[in-house]
Amino acid sequence: MTQPSDARQQAQLRAARRAGLTMAASAVFWILAMAVGAEYELSQRVRALLDLIALAGFGLALAMTWAVWRARRADKG
Repeated sequence: MTQPSDARQQAQLRAARRAGLTMAASAVFWILAMAVGAEYELSQRVRALLDLIALAGFGLALAMTWAVWRARRADKG
């Protein structure tokens, strides 16, 4: 069963919004994690772990963005 064009566009817009929010949340997390790490003099291992968590968030946002891009391309052609 296919969705009507408007419903599909709305779903794509929601997915794009989620990707943008994920990217913004990852950036805010990373900035706060670095500030907290410096303030409390956390070890380099903990700071690296926080970096990896932020990187995972950015990777997730990239994958979400790619999925939206693919869905929009599929609709056009």
